[in-house]
Amino acid sequence: MIDKLIEPVTSILDKFVADKDLKAKLDHEIKTQFHKIDLAQIEVNKIEASHRSIFVAGWRPCCGWICAIALGYHFVLQPIILFVLSLYDLQYQLPEFDMGALLYVLGGMLGLGGLRSFEKSKGLTK
Repeated sequence: MIDKLIEPVTSILDKFVADKDLKAKLDHEIKTQFHKIDLAQIEVNKIEASHRSIFVAGWRPCCGWICAIALGYHFVLQPIILFVLSLYDLQYQLPEFDMGALLYVLGGMLGLGGLRSFEKSKGLTK
């Protein structure tokens, strides 16, 4: 992904820098700077996660619980409610929400969780 971000910069280097060694050195320096930015973000994430306040450390679990509750409502609770209402011949329009957006967020969260599980299975983390 970093290569896609850096590609426009390296194409500019190709136009203005003729020396291949200098071009390689500048390309390496640019990639190093992007890597430092990523490492800095990781440190911020660690500090947020270890914070005592739920308003700082709890936003990720909060998003997970919201997704879990919404999925539970959509796939379990709502069909049961509709079934019970139909037994009594009641017509009621239950609220619906955009499952596409919810699944997009949940997929990202579970994808990251999957990577964490992969790291653990390979013994890369404690």
